[in-house]
Amino acid sequence: MAISAERKNEIIKEFARHEGDTGSVEVQVAVLTADINELNAHMAEHKHDYHSQRGLMKKIGHRRNLLRYLRENDVQRYRELIQKLGLRR
Repeated sequence: MAISAERKNEIIKEFARHEGDTGSVEVQVAVLTADINELNAHMAEHKHDYHSQRGLMKKIGHRRNLLRYLRENDVQRYRELIQKLGLRR
């Protein structure tokens, strides 16, 4: 269910702000978004998997908090990130 290490490294490379960046808000949100998308696909097939559903809700809450932090501290980076990830249609 979790994203593969190769996929995670691709996401980190794409959203990193500098070389070796794995902890910036952009990278964290991008990785969480990939995890959330994987879990959504899993939940579509396995509707009664409540343990995975709880994990999905926790990831969504974590992403929401990170996005709120970014919006309050740097609106331009926030707008670029949600545009790039396709969030907030």
